[in-house]
Amino acid sequence: MSELNIAMVEKYRNSFLHEVEANVEEGDWVKMCMQCGVCSGSCPLGSHWEHSPQKLFMMIRAGKREEVLSSDSMWMCTSCYNCVVRCPREVPITHIMHGLASYAKRLGLVPKGQQTAKFAQHFWDNLVKKGRVNELKLGLNLYFMNGFAEGVKTSLKMKDIGLGMLKTKRMSPMEIFGGHKVKDLDGFQAMVKKAQEIETARIEKNMNA
Repeated sequence: MSELNIAMVEKYRNSFLHEVEANVEEGDWVKMCMQCGVCSGSCPLGSHWEHSPQKLFMMIRAGKREEVLSSDSMWMCTSCYNCVVRCPREVPITHIMHGLASYAKRLGLVPKGQQTAKFAQHFWDNLVKKGRVNELKLGLNLYFMNGFAEGVKTSLKMKDIGLGMLKTKRMSPMEIFGGHKVKDLDGFQAMVKKAQEIETARIEKNMNA
């Protein structure tokens, strides 16, 4: 193989790595993974991953863009940070997993029916409305996010816990009518809007680079 062909192959193989470095939180750390497997052995959900963290990093470096971004694996991360604590190279694995999930979402590549993605969207919509999470509404949204019948079934199953929370004043029925909000709601929403504008500009800059 000629030197030109080798250079072209190398550029192709590394293009996705560069994309991850530019668009994924802590993505520049992917190349630091030495494939020891400690992260997978430390993960409480390790046996349920389609691709373990170090395998995802290997796939990124191999240019397997579609396989990585359409994978269910990064959505499995529960942020326990066992992998980060034990990684011999201190790779911020948890941040990269969430960064890959966020990037896949922006590209519209979230696996169909992904439960973690649904929860994340419900949580975000709940939070930005008043600057504070309305736990009652969030809980109800989660119960019903997979259909009315399942929502009713789950609600009835959890009724004793809900009543117990009401009795101990850990949940207020007033939350269903709006709940608490931050003091400067306009300021909070302006901050969120500005952050989204900055993120959109950063993405567009990287795409045009």
